[in-house]
Amino acid sequence: MFLRVDKLQIELPPPAKQDANAAAALQELLGGKYGEMSTLGNYLFQSFNFRSKSKLRPFYSLVAAITAEELGHVELVSNGVAMLNNGPDEDHDDTMPGDVTNAPFEMMKDVRLAAGFFSQGGGAVPVDSNGLSWNKDFVTTTGNVIFDLLHNFHLECGARLHKLRVYETLTDPTGREVCGYLLVRGSVHAHAYALALKKVTGVSIEKMLPTPNIPLDKIPEAQKYLAEGAHRRLYTFSPSDYAEIAGIWGNGETALAGDPPGELEVVEGMPDGGKIQELVGEPSAFTPDYAPEEMYEIAAKLYQASR
Repeated sequence: MFLRVDKLQIELPPPAKQDANAAAALQELLGGKYGEMSTLGNYLFQSFNFRSKSKLRPFYSLVAAITAEELGHVELVSNGVAMLNNGPDEDHDDTMPGDVTNAPFEMMKDVRLAAGFFSQGGGAVPVDSNGLSWNKDFVTTTGNVIFDLLHNFHLECGARLHKLRVYETLTDPTGREVCGYLLVRGSVHAHAYALALKKVTGVSIEKMLPTPNIPLDKIPEAQKYLAEGAHRRLYTFSPSDYAEIAGIWGNGETALAGDPPGELEVVEGMPDGGKIQELVGEPSAFTPDYAPEEMYEIAAKLYQASR
């Protein structure tokens, strides 16, 4: 089962401006072939279908724990997309719609993913940067632990390459922060799957790392995560389960060459996380509804009743 915490894995800086095209680029990291929906879908169903869990417990625990982190990555990218579509939060009267006959969202008809506004109101959905739907064909779960681990290694390497390419198209701090953090965590996952393959086959696939060659020291937004040791940590995302990943991640092994030095460590639980950005309602777009002041009044009463 899963425990949900009302935080993002990191706190995202507010966007500098409303930028629907930047949001469309970030959608690639959500619904693209190597996006977070793909990593989540692969590891989720591999963990559900895993054979001989008791005998192969460290490998099962590795896939299961990373599954939970990937769910948080889906949440993180989705929030980044919505923030870029929304723009900076501003103080304004959100109880009455403006003049809807004055085309208040005229620019949205010309953006790359116009459906992001027309259908989703600026929210994220599992599509790529061209609006093509993510689909189950991106999921590989074979029942063969070696094949699945090798596929996962390939998937993480492909994901890091795509994150770098998206990063190179963005200037907004929100999107760049998403990319910088996920580049660091993606390197952890690729390293972890490489070590797992080494344990089970004896092949030193970690000598291929980093594949592709992405020096994290060149990414300014990655530096604080490297400095705090995020490149050396795997989280269990559980208060008591999945500790067996210490059989794969740890044992005196150290960070990848080129990253800040230090031993790999398993951390029980999850990252401290950061707040989720408030997204201001847009009455002219009929959000949250035609009469938002009534909804706010009802919500306030419900909140008070719950205390």
